[in-house]
Amino acid sequence: MENQMEKIVSLAKRRGFIFPGSEIYGGLAGTWDLGPLGAELAHNIKELWWNHFVRNHEEMYGLASSILMPERVWEASGHLEGFADPLVECKKCKKRFRQDELSGNSVSTWKPSSQVKCPECGGELGEPKQFNLMFKFGDAYLRPEIAQGMFVNFKNVLDTMRPALPFGIAQIGKAFRNEIAPRDFLFRVREFDLMEFEYFVKESQWEENFEKWRKEMWAWVEKVGIDKNKTHELEVPKEDRAHYSKRTIDFEFEYPFGKKELYGLAYRGDYDLTRHMEHSGVDTRYADSVSGEKFIPHVIEPTFGLGRTMLAVLLSAYSEDELGGEKRILLKLNPKIAPVTAAVFPLVKNKPDLVAKAREIYTALKKEIPNTAFDDNGNIGKRYRRQDEIGTPWCVTIDYQTLEDDTVTIRARDTGKQERHKISKLDEYFKEMLK
Repeated sequence: MENQMEKIVSLAKRRGFIFPGSEIYGGLAGTWDLGPLGAELAHNIKELWWNHFVRNHEEMYGLASSILMPERVWEASGHLEGFADPLVECKKCKKRFRQDELSGNSVSTWKPSSQVKCPECGGELGEPKQFNLMFKFGDAYLRPEIAQGMFVNFKNVLDTMRPALPFGIAQIGKAFRNEIAPRDFLFRVREFDLMEFEYFVKESQWEENFEKWRKEMWAWVEKVGIDKNKTHELEVPKEDRAHYSKRTIDFEFEYPFGKKELYGLAYRGDYDLTRHMEHSGVDTRYADSVSGEKFIPHVIEPTFGLGRTMLAVLLSAYSEDELGGEKRILLKLNPKIAPVTAAVFPLVKNKPDLVAKAREIYTALKKEIPNTAFDDNGNIGKRYRRQDEIGTPWCVTIDYQTLEDDTVTIRARDTGKQERHKISKLDEYFKEMLK
């Protein structure tokens, strides 16, 4: 019997959410392409995130920095010397693995032994070696994180926007890591999108702001539709924290392959701005408008991976039940992120008057609710099942009564309940439901 992960991967491919990268050429490990529905889902998640963390906070400022940054940036940030994973190679089949993933033990205590063999061929493993995860591109690097783009633009934001502490700089963008062993679908990949912000505070206020954003991250988990019962906090011990972190909490999710990191909340102190001031010679201090005091602000950093969010959302939304005596698969997606908000279709496709009316309603509704779709493929039962499987919250059916009284049937995804509503009030109905 398929496990849940296999079901999600199958549904994602079958329904146009996610395809293997460059599939017709045999694929490329660690890359995935978003299909029509996946691209829409990703866009909606990013829009919801931006509204929740940026537009709803007066002191947040958006940014979109370049993915290419010079070597000096990564020297200053510490990535050139410290951004590596321990790699272990099998002496027999030459496959490479992350050392910590092989044993489940910490990097500092693990040693090759007769108990730890190659998971592919059972061969002997060699000594671990440090493997730098960054992609070099000429005299620059593809960024392995998006944080540095915000730090190197800190002074630009100060000079142009004149913000008062505390304030944040946020962005959504791609990052790249030369993962040793990409796997588990969207979880560990080589190219991915991050949603992140750096929140600058006085040192004395870091704890209260850390707590503020911890709570906001939980509010986001609930808003986007991730199962809170499968989400847990992990206080990361000092020996496992990143080199810049003075405190880190991992938000872990119960994936089918284990409890793994979903999001991160880190207190970076003044590490980054101090290092960039030292290496660039540019003054990155903040000048207090009242006292005139100059100091390096400290930083709280909430980090969200888009791919891991999509995977956790799909796993949380996936459901199987029975409706009308038939088994069905459905995605109970939050309507705000569903690829299709409402699907409009005629009761039957061989009646021109019903099809014409359905097209008329679809065209008008799409102007108000952009994620509206038209569907007349197959009988109405198959259409309902297909829309359930892609997470469409509502289906609008145009039938013979529609031609008489200008009402339509609206069917709810989760319950299958149907109600009649006036065509003239459809846009108001869906806008109200989306609130």
